[in-house]
Parts: sequence; structure tokens; C-alpha cells
Amino acid sequence: MSLAHVTRRGLMTAGAALAFAFGSVTGAFAQTPPGVLIVGQIAEPKALDPAAVTAVNDFRILMNVYDGLVRYKQGTLEVEPALATDWTISEDGTEYTFKLREGVKFHDGTDFNADAVVFNFERMLKDDHPFHNTGPFPLAFFFSAVDKVEALDPMTVKFTLNAPYAPFLSNLAYPTGLIVSPAAVETFGTDFGRNPSGTGPFKFAEWRSNEAVVVEANPDYWGGAPALNAVVFRPITDANTRTAEMLAGGIDLMVEVPPVALSEFQGDAYRIYEQAGPHLWFLILNAKEGPFADKRVRQAANYAINKEAIVNDVLEGTADVAAGPTPPAFAWAYDDTLSPYPYDPDKARALLKEAGAEGAKLTFYVTEGGSGMLDPIAMGTAIQADLQAVGLEVKIETYEWNTFLGQVNPGLEGKADMAEMAWMTNDPDTLPFLALRTDAWPDKGGFNSGYYSNPKVDELLEAARVATDQAERATLYKQMQEIVHDDAPWVFVANWKQNAVTSAQVENFRLEPSFFLLLKDVAKN
Repeated sequence: MSLAHVTRRGLMTAGAALAFAFGSVTGAFAQTPPGVLIVGQIAEPKALDPAAVTAVNDFRILMNVYDGLVRYKQGTLEVEPALATDWTISEDGTEYTFKLREGVKFHDGTDFNADAVVFNFERMLKDDHPFHNTGPFPLAFFFSAVDKVEALDPMTVKFTLNAPYAPFLSNLAYPTGLIVSPAAVETFGTDFGRNPSGTGPFKFAEWRSNEAVVVEANPDYWGGAPALNAVVFRPITDANTRTAEMLAGGIDLMVEVPPVALSEFQGDAYRIYEQAGPHLWFLILNAKEGPFADKRVRQAANYAINKEAIVNDVLEGTADVAAGPTPPAFAWAYDDTLSPYPYDPDKARALLKEAGAEGAKLTFYVTEGGSGMLDPIAMGTAIQADLQAVGLEVKIETYEWNTFLGQVNPGLEGKADMAEMAWMTNDPDTLPFLALRTDAWPDKGGFNSGYYSNPKVDELLEAARVATDQAERATLYKQMQEIVHDDAPWVFVANWKQNAVTSAQVENFRLEPSFFLLLKDVAKN
């Protein structure tokens, strides 16, 4: 790897950190090398191309390597300038014109400018773009309203939308809107995801499969050089192993700490962080075929599962029971009149009997771990027991996270009756638009893996994303929530409060409502 741009001390400590990260922890370590942060990730990244991935696990790396035109203001989901210094919006809400930051270069030395922005969005959105084959781009949905992207001059770019689209700025701040180096894409083609180049505070150094992704400080970062010399992201899939590594000193930072393990990080050696955010943990139900094609059976599953027990006993109070598809973190759009389905196994049995589904056999996909998935095996086991208690026969199939996504995202048809899932979103539009509309069925490019379809929900979601008035949007989202709550295409389980633990040597760390890791200002002594 090349660490030419870090200090001599940073070079030595980064090298030591690499040796540390790629070895095994056989005993307690007092401390990992100073100036190098070692992060325990929940899984191997799928790719380091922000346009080509969907998991927060991957985004936690990418948000430190790339910038977008805009970003979320620290501690909020409000948008502020980043690679764009300011912007104007046309009166009809269909034209966004951005003035770009001068003097910014990609890590490969090429210039950031309006042409680079055009390249990024046309690569995602135009089938005939010469580098469209570097995809697929699963979240290009975020920019489906974009009709045209133009470089008005070297440092001015204009987006023309086919209709007003309220979440546009928020989606630009999401990782799918991060700007990659066109020259790097042209050089590496379909291998760009293993050879990333952005404008962010850290630049890519090395990726050893199933061992670590290493990024080094970008001393020329437009926002000022980061405090760290390097960051090592280690994939440690098993939560208990991550916990053991943290306790042994093998990692400096661990996100998504198993609730049962939080009590192990008491005292002066550790710091624990918690942050509520827009998270929903749910079960996708196969509404196209099998028992869950009947709404009564879907409702029965919601009554049968003791979500309070899961939240209190499995998750140790680190989440709240969910009432529907919209997390309460979106206070302005959340329908607080909806109540969670109560635990009522008798009601569940009655609905199953009415639907003729008593004794139905179900295949349940469970993941070993994954982004925002909390304690998926323990939760899956508890859910299995609750469903069996009302007379359903449930078989669990367990998969590693990326394999799990490969099974679930293409759709459950012909494979399973239900699957665990968690989403962490940036706008109340995102999850329902990408995972509940009829036009979001997997064969149409979306994530509606259970094939739920309700024309009224489709209508409400389409109307909400073009409404320019937030109060009007809120009304539409609340109507959607009421219908989806009754239709029960999912089992609504929990809204999580994310957590993290660091060693006491880590300074200036904070969790963000976006659930991303922003490490520019973090230091480690």
C-alpha cells in the first residue's frame, strides 16, 4: 500500500496497525497504534463505489472517502453545502442550479468540476453512458426525477427534474449522491469499486478481502486535514467476536454493539454512545404467494409476535416497538395516532383459523448480522417461537449478510415466506417508495421483495414526492401509514437507537442521526 502522504509517524503507526489488523488477537492489548483508528465493521463491504451499494455498513467507509454536493449538517438530517457552496431552486421546483467549490481535486489528482458531476449522474441514469456498465446502480431510484444534468460553466451545474421532487436535496446528501472521480472510473471500469477515488478527508490505500479496508489521511482536503493518520475497517461478522476484540484492544471503535454486551463496556477504559435515528426493523412478508398472500395471515403474524418482549429482553431496551413503516424520527411526517399491533396470540389464532391457515408451513430467512440488523439470530429465534405458539410451522434458514441480501433483494417469490430486514433512511419518502410501491417490485428494479401492491398507497407516495409544501407531504404520508398498518405487508418490529463504543483513547467521536460514521475530526492518542 502507499502511505506517501501521511507523516513519518503516521506511516509507521499505519503499518503497525495493518500488521495488527491482519493478525489475530491472542491476548489483551493495551492499545492499538496512536493516530490510527481501527474500526470493527459488521461485514465485508460489497464495493467502494457509492453508486453501486446499498448497505450502511459500506456507507460508513464511503462517507469518509467521498463528498457530495451537499451533506447533512452535524447532528441533524438538515442539508448544508459541501462540494457545492450554494444553490438556487426555480419557482416551479424543477431546476436546481449549484455553484461548485473551487480548487478541489480528486485523490487521483484530477480536478473536481461541473463535468465530473455530470459524468457521475449520467453514469447512473443513462443506459447509453459508456460507463453505465460499471453498475448496477440499485439506488438510482433516488434520482429518477432527474431529466437532465448540464454543466453551465466549469463550476456551475444544473439539474432539471421531470417534476417537483421534495426529497431531492436530501437524496443528494445520501451516499448514492457522493461524487467519484471520472478518471478513476475510466481507468478501472468495472473494477472501480475496488479502486475508489473521491475528494473526501481520507483516501483509499488498500483492501484485503475479509481482512481490512485501509484509508489514509488526505492532507489536502478542502475542509482541512483529518486528525487521524489512517483508519482500518476490519470486517468482524460475528457480534460476539467483535465484542471480544473490543475488550481485548484489537479495535478502537465498534458500532452496533449487541445490547447484551453493553454492560461489559463500563468504566474509564471505554466510552458508550447512543443516538436515535430513522431506523425500522421489520419482517418482509411474501404477499404474492403462500400464506401471507392473505391479509388476515399477515395481521395474525403482527399479533402473534411479542414485540415488547423482543425490545425489552432481546434488545435490552435499546429500541422501541414500531407502529408502522415510518420511523418516529421523522416527527413531521409520523402518524402518532397509530398504535403498534398489540401482542394478542388469541387474536392471531382466530385470524389464522378464519383464513384457513392453521398449521401453515413457513420458510423464514434470518441473517447472521448486517447493517442495522440488531441481534438478528436471537430476534429470529424469538419470532419463530411466537409464530409456532399460534400454530404455524416455521423453518429458519440463516445466511451471512451479503449472501442474505443476494437472496432477499431479488424477491422472496418461490424461495421464502418472510425475511428479516432493517432500513435506515434519510427522508420519509425513501423506504416506502423503494420498498412498498407496486413499481418497486424486484423485477422492476426496486426493493419490494414481498411484492406488496396497493394502488392507493402507490398514489399517495407518488403525490407526496412531488408536493412542495411539507404540511401537504405530511398529510399524504400519514394516510399512507394508516393503510399500510392495516394491510400489514410487513411485521413492524422495532425502531432502534444506534449505539457505539470506543476506547478512552478516541476523542471527538459522535454518532449522527444519519447512522453514518464521520471520522474527519476524530483523534486517537
